[in-house]
Amino acid sequence: MANNDWILDVLVDLKSFASANGLGVLAEQLDDTLLIAAAEIASSKNGAVTQDYGEQTQLGSNCGGFGSHRSA
Repeated sequence: MANNDWILDVLVDLKSFASANGLGVLAEQLDDTLLIAAAEIASSKNGAVTQDYGEQTQLGSNCGGFGSHRSA
């Protein structure tokens, strides 16, 4: 799986924008979102991703499906 740490930078930028523009509730929500994203990224680096209903799967075991990219 590709390195997903970039999303944390995006969330920080969004939070900064929200704070600077009087969107305090959104900034707080983005702060929570940052924590969730960091936790999920850390868990995926450990080799398992928690899915709905508490199921776990090894990275790379889900072939195809929504968002998958295939070359011709």
